[in-house]
Amino acid sequence: MARTVLLIEDDPRVRRSLHLALQDEGYEVGEAASGAAGLHQLRAQAPDVVLLDLMLPDTDGFAVCREVRRWTDVPVIIVSARTDSHDVVAGLEAGADDYVTKPLVAKELSARIRALMRRAHQPQATDPRTLDLGDISVGVDSGVVTVGGVEVDLTRTEFRLLVELCRNEGQVVSREDLLERVWGYGYLGDGRIVDVHVHRLRVKVEADPANPHHVVTARGLGYRAVP
Repeated sequence: MARTVLLIEDDPRVRRSLHLALQDEGYEVGEAASGAAGLHQLRAQAPDVVLLDLMLPDTDGFAVCREVRRWTDVPVIIVSARTDSHDVVAGLEAGADDYVTKPLVAKELSARIRALMRRAHQPQATDPRTLDLGDISVGVDSGVVTVGGVEVDLTRTEFRLLVELCRNEGQVVSREDLLERVWGYGYLGDGRIVDVHVHRLRVKVEADPANPHHVVTARGLGYRAVP
């Protein structure tokens, strides 16, 4: 069964070229030329992955991504000509799983889509254990995370990131290893993706995200989980 991609892009030339490239890679492609149309089609189509441009005629992609994240965890890849680090970080902070800059290499984009699809459709590991990290409790099988006994809401990516760090408690896990284990790709990835998601995770599980005690940075190396 073909996997489906929803392409939200206002430029008809870009939309057409991406549509053809993705079809050649074996995907079924839906199209939308505005944020409103994209959100409507997303609700109707339930695609496997969303490719989202930032510059749309009725709104910006950041707002669309935040709206998507209010009710679905479908993988979102922002595809934009804007390469500034602030835009990359803002896109990931809005809830995107990845950020790819134009001009695109079709094979690379397809590899990223496949990696996110594998992760999204991967059955959750059966592990009845609870992983504890100080006052953070992670139910690996249940998907429930509590901090000081209070349940917190993590995205799929944040949860997988926390589990990976907890399973390697006390050890430094590099950004490259996290990209491979959590996102499903290594050299294709960007370390900023890891950094932004770690920041978002800290906001939810640390008492003081600016001075984290449990998810700490090993400068120049990666991250480490500390009880």
